[in-house]
Amino acid sequence: MLLKDLLEEFILELEIQNYSPKTIKTYKSKNLNFFNYLESRFKIVKVEDVKAIQIKTYIVGLKKSQRKPSYINSIIKTFQAFFKYGVEQQYIKSNPMSEVKLLKQNTAIINVFSEDEVSRMLKTFKGNRFLEIRDKAILCTLIDTGVRCTELLNLKIADVKDNYIKIKNPKNRKDRMVSFSPYTKKAIIKYLRCRESFFINKDLKEDYLFLSYRANKLTVEAIERIVKTAGKKAGVNEQIRCSPHTCRHYYAVYSLRHGLDLYSLAVTLGHSDVSITTKYLRGIKEQEILEMSIKTSPLSDLRK
Repeated sequence: MLLKDLLEEFILELEIQNYSPKTIKTYKSKNLNFFNYLESRFKIVKVEDVKAIQIKTYIVGLKKSQRKPSYINSIIKTFQAFFKYGVEQQYIKSNPMSEVKLLKQNTAIINVFSEDEVSRMLKTFKGNRFLEIRDKAILCTLIDTGVRCTELLNLKIADVKDNYIKIKNPKNRKDRMVSFSPYTKKAIIKYLRCRESFFINKDLKEDYLFLSYRANKLTVEAIERIVKTAGKKAGVNEQIRCSPHTCRHYYAVYSLRHGLDLYSLAVTLGHSDVSITTKYLRGIKEQEILEMSIKTSPLSDLRK
């Protein structure tokens, strides 16, 4: 069977399984790049002709081009899923990926904003114009709830409750509720009032919470620009990437520092597996862990 024909069937299966469009696009593009390599280098176009040696050669090429182990591992995982499907559907008898291992990755230290930096970022929005009020509400929501950028973009007005937001159809296809503080509630209320008066003469076709100046749904790039601009104005440490995902990191690390257990954090972040959430523990410094452990000592409440 042709590799590209099997990929087409595999992509349809991902759509049936309700994978996100972004994930499906990743699986498709990374596998297609590999197929083009196989055809140009080895004249291979059929799935049954692919061997482990060709896959390993491709990976070696990626390493020589200075690709990070994390990036290469993401590609290996797409290959694993593709060839596993081929075996399950009996298009191939053996899986060539069984001989291919993931690369060893260095443990990355998660650098997040300091509390002072977050305070300064929020203070960069001082005016009473629509964009300034909207952008502050966006930053508050990102930092106070830890939502993903795409989840923020898909929030509807009806999803905002008294002290929490309801996130529908997120990455792991499960709805969840995430609370927010009175500070964020105030920012959102102020934004909604401004939004209503700003678009008073416009027939809004969308009920998304956050809209562009022209009443359109915002883009990922727009949200990234808002966070980056706030970070630059606030003088955030240059080693920290000012992005929506860093806001999510900050939320996670801050929650752990202040006593939220790992399981509850995993539920709040929408992780399907607690092991995914453990990476945020690396954002807590040894001294902080020491101070936290003193407070939770089994004998701390005993009288002398």
